[in-house]
Amino acid sequence: MKHTQTKSNELAGKTALVTGGTKGTGLAIAKRLQAAGATVMITARNQPEEPDESLNFIPADLSRPENAAALVNQVLGKFGRLDLLINNLGGSETPGGGFAALTAEDWELSIRTNLLAPVSLDRGFLPQMLERGSGVIVHIASIQGKLPLYESTLPYAAAKAAVINYSKGLSNEVAPKGVRVLTVSPGWIMTDASERMMERIAKSADITVEQAAATVMDALGGIPMGRPAQPEEVAELVGFLVSPRANYLTGSQFVIDGGTTPTI
Repeated sequence: MKHTQTKSNELAGKTALVTGGTKGTGLAIAKRLQAAGATVMITARNQPEEPDESLNFIPADLSRPENAAALVNQVLGKFGRLDLLINNLGGSETPGGGFAALTAEDWELSIRTNLLAPVSLDRGFLPQMLERGSGVIVHIASIQGKLPLYESTLPYAAAKAAVINYSKGLSNEVAPKGVRVLTVSPGWIMTDASERMMERIAKSADITVEQAAATVMDALGGIPMGRPAQPEEVAELVGFLVSPRANYLTGSQFVIDGGTTPTI
């Protein structure tokens, strides 16, 4: 009998690692890959808020290069291979106030977290992918790579722009050897952290949460879809990109922002 592949088993036998995978978009991606049959590992600095024994959690602070190397060794030592690498880790902790408010340490931390961490993991996991002639790497970037918010997140935006450029260059090198490299650039995603931010804005400005969300959308120049993305919507895109259904896709950037970016 011929085996029929479906979305529920198309990643069976694959091992996947999702960085920043304990909450928000990263957790949604991890669950989406698991639902497709993959064995999924997640990593972050802190323990998951809601532990899931079916997801293999490995603690790691990937802002330090030596920790990235240790994570590679731990994953390969335990599972022997990695098929799917989702470099989702990212974020900004820099203060508002424009360039003058930013210290050298602010810049260094943003670059280490948002650019050098995925570069380190790629460098660690690629050799075994290339040896087998298969594998998929997805870099989660941001529309800020093209639309920087200079007032508060300029180092983050600069790092994400670098990730997009780096991802394209890497794909050109490794695609002939069987490894696909892709970039996903989300706009605003309504994670739990975003919801808490809306609540803080609403409280400080004495407005409703809905009005606070509208001010954020205005700051982005508007979202034609009229709302931010849900983490599961981004996860669904990633789930497709790493699947056999996307086997001819590499070197591309996929923007998922509800139409926020005003240019092509």
